Amino acid sequence: MLKFQITVTGVELEYEGDLGTDNKWVWDELTTKKNTRISRIFSFRLGDLLNPPTPNQDFEGYEYRFQFGTFDDGYVKIPARVLNIKNDLLISRDVTLKRSIFVAERNVSIFGRLSALLEHSDPIVIGGTRPGAIPRDVFEELVKKFPNTYELDHYADARVQTILSQYLDGMKDARGRYESYLNKKTSLSKVTKLDLDALKKLEIEKYALIRDLIDDALKTKKDWSEGEWQQLMLSFLLLLFPKYIKVLENITIHDYYSDPTKKTDRYIDIALIDASGNLDVIEVKKPFDDKILRKSLYRSNSIPTSELSGSIMQAEKYLFHLSKWGVKGENTLTTKYANELPTGMKIRISNPKAIIIVGRDQIGGTNMTDSQLLDFEIIKRKYANMMDIITYDDLLRRLNNTITALGG
Repeated sequence: MLKFQITVTGVELEYEGDLGTDNKWVWDELTTKKNTRISRIFSFRLGDLLNPPTPNQDFEGYEYRFQFGTFDDGYVKIPARVLNIKNDLLISRDVTLKRSIFVAERNVSIFGRLSALLEHSDPIVIGGTRPGAIPRDVFEELVKKFPNTYELDHYADARVQTILSQYLDGMKDARGRYESYLNKKTSLSKVTKLDLDALKKLEIEKYALIRDLIDDALKTKKDWSEGEWQQLMLSFLLLLFPKYIKVLENITIHDYYSDPTKKTDRYIDIALIDASGNLDVIEVKKPFDDKILRKSLYRSNSIPTSELSGSIMQAEKYLFHLSKWGVKGENTLTTKYANELPTGMKIRISNPKAIIIVGRDQIGGTNMTDSQLLDFEIIKRKYANMMDIITYDDLLRRLNNTITALGG
């Protein structure tokens, strides 16, 4: 039986064997070996024993008292050797000490597993306010999620079934049973539920703010330059396109094809990096009317304006030069922007795509007809494998649809 006793200077561990058992083995190991293992997890030396037995001690019912930890500025400091790990443990004094926070099922050392994953010997800190501490609630969740005996048995059966099923017929579906168990264990009824309504409300407010900013700018900022429109959109590009995590501006790329005799520098105003490091290009143009389809028809079909064709061609050439730059370009850009990227991330030029935000869905001051919208959609689909062409009106519609879908 174990008890953790709080004293003036720290914590003592009191150990007494089961009723009717002889505890003398503990004393024998303390005096003949370097240390002894208590409750299969805690390791003590002779010098840790606070109440050595008398020469004629009756060990039946005798209770050993070991120095377990000392107080250290709001924490209990437990030496690494007591837990047989390489890191001292600092555990906040408001955490109730009991065996279950040190030992999981089948006598698995919780801090032993944690220490084995660390590449340093700095103290492990649980709770409290020290920098780098594992929050108390996170640690308690970790303890709860250590696999129990039932789960370990299912896992072992699943491993055996996976290996032997290709040789033996008639085996139980152990893997299916294991996965079924895990699904039940992690069902919403057994885990902390997110406040989805609150999250949806925040999402609605976010998209409504972006929509209102764009809508107001379209009505009142018609004299803005292209650079000013780019700066407006830059402020929320990552919110509009959540697959991306980083915006890069004024990127220099190399063109080896326009003039084969020399390298020519080209400049991309804005690029986006996704969570895997893949680089895409985005072009933000001014929202002029009549910049998508020509007013005149060609054989009863609407065709793109020179401005739209030029924007598409510009984006295509950026993608062409990026792809030709290849691995050399990846290394150059990764080195240049290393300080702006998550540690260890590498920029990848892997089939890059482009996004073009351009113009309005208007011709001659009125909205496009159904026929014109169809022709524009055909134009967009022609380039869909390499770029997404979005008008400012289309952007507003997407935002409105997102807000409606979220319940706004």
